Amino acid sequence: MLAKLSSYTLVGIDAATVEVEVDVSAASMPKTVLVGLAETAVRESTHRVERALVNSGYRRPIDRVVINLAPADLKKDAGGFDLPIALGMLLGSGQVAFERKGDFAVVGELALTGETRPIKGVLAMALAAAEERKAGLLVPTANAAEAAVVEGIDVYPIGSLAEAVGFLSGQVDFEPKAVDLAEVFERHAHYEEDFSDVKGQDYAKRALVIAAAGSHNVLMIGPPGTGKTLLARRLVTIMPALTPAESLETTRIYSAMGLLKAGQPLMAVRPFRHPHHSVSDAGLVGGGSTPQPGEISLSHKGILFLDELPEFNRKTLEVLRQPLEDGQVTISRALRSTTFPAEFVLVAAMNPCPCGYRSDPRRACTCSPPQVEKYLSRISGPLLDRIDLHVEVPAVPFAQLAEAPPGPTSAELLGDVLKARARQSDRFGKSGPGVNGRMTPRQVRKYCSLKPECSSLLKGAMEELGLSARAHDKVLRVARTMADLEGSEAIQPQNIAEAVGFRSLDRGVWA
Repeated sequence: MLAKLSSYTLVGIDAATVEVEVDVSAASMPKTVLVGLAETAVRESTHRVERALVNSGYRRPIDRVVINLAPADLKKDAGGFDLPIALGMLLGSGQVAFERKGDFAVVGELALTGETRPIKGVLAMALAAAEERKAGLLVPTANAAEAAVVEGIDVYPIGSLAEAVGFLSGQVDFEPKAVDLAEVFERHAHYEEDFSDVKGQDYAKRALVIAAAGSHNVLMIGPPGTGKTLLARRLVTIMPALTPAESLETTRIYSAMGLLKAGQPLMAVRPFRHPHHSVSDAGLVGGGSTPQPGEISLSHKGILFLDELPEFNRKTLEVLRQPLEDGQVTISRALRSTTFPAEFVLVAAMNPCPCGYRSDPRRACTCSPPQVEKYLSRISGPLLDRIDLHVEVPAVPFAQLAEAPPGPTSAELLGDVLKARARQSDRFGKSGPGVNGRMTPRQVRKYCSLKPECSSLLKGAMEELGLSARAHDKVLRVARTMADLEGSEAIQPQNIAEAVGFRSLDRGVWA
């Protein structure tokens, strides 16, 4: 007898519909065959399913069982097909009959005891089920809260194979899982860090406020121990809170990678990723035979912090160019291309020389000019062009560390950022980039028109520093954000001067 159930598999971070067909033929030689381009984890599921059936009190079919996962040309990975395959085998062998009406989708891994285990990517599967208007989605109990954040689909938590049979046969009723999103955000939307922890570094704090207000990329340059990492970790605390749509986008990536924290069904704060400089191209950008997201996609809507920037492999850094421009990354394979979102703020940190003490008045630098030049040349000009703000982070004097009063809190700085963001939102409307840092060249010309004195100032800087066309637009975007922070409709000369001042590497300060 033939049985059919609906399920899903992950393709990158998206869910693709899979029809699980199970045919049990009583007159044939006993054998279980699984077809449909299944990967190893799926092929092994037949052994788990058979023991789960027996240990749940059902009979293992001793007939020929053919399991087909359609469509046949789509690779299927992971163990989320255990539960639908088990239900199909019970249906096909006539051991159960499903009376509950409606088109339900089923996903879940089974233990040998018949209990369900959590799987990756349930959020994407719930989004797909809602789009297809399924009657409901059956998921492992551990995944239920994660799937239930999606509106428009009833999510039923299933603890075991027996519970799934009881629900679909109409013998047991389950209430759909409900999640209070307001309560989730209230419980998880907070940061442990605060800008008041940082003593001194007013110039760097100013740069980070500009970065948060306009989503500008930042490079901090200074000796070891001056607070570069401390500052970077606190940038997320002055960025606007995640909107529900942004939270879903970010959570979908973490769900697909199995990185959601236990008891937290939704990402409530902006991500902060801090990969080591030994990270590979695939680890940073994503990759694999079946493409998976990398660190830049895990940083979506948040911060990607690259400490000791020159220590990263130059080839690895170059792959950042497309994501920094487009807000997404495309990974191409022979059969298909996969695109992952990658809209993040890059925060990088580096020393001014190999020994680290070139700009430190307390320590003598031991590096020769050729060594410094070689060190700085590890970062390509095209990559530096894509970084809006080059910020000096000098050593903090003892008096500031010991006696300086606490600086402004994150909440105070966030207030300024939100006012600037509101002005940008009014300017661009719903169809615009939303923030100054993501303006297109056409939008730069439209919204960053200059007074004659500002134009003359920028022209002089361009000629003296040899700025590229991209750097020219970066200066205008940063100046526009400074004007928004000041509440000014027009870009002022001091905004241009300060924005040019944040191009220290272009100015040859560290050469």
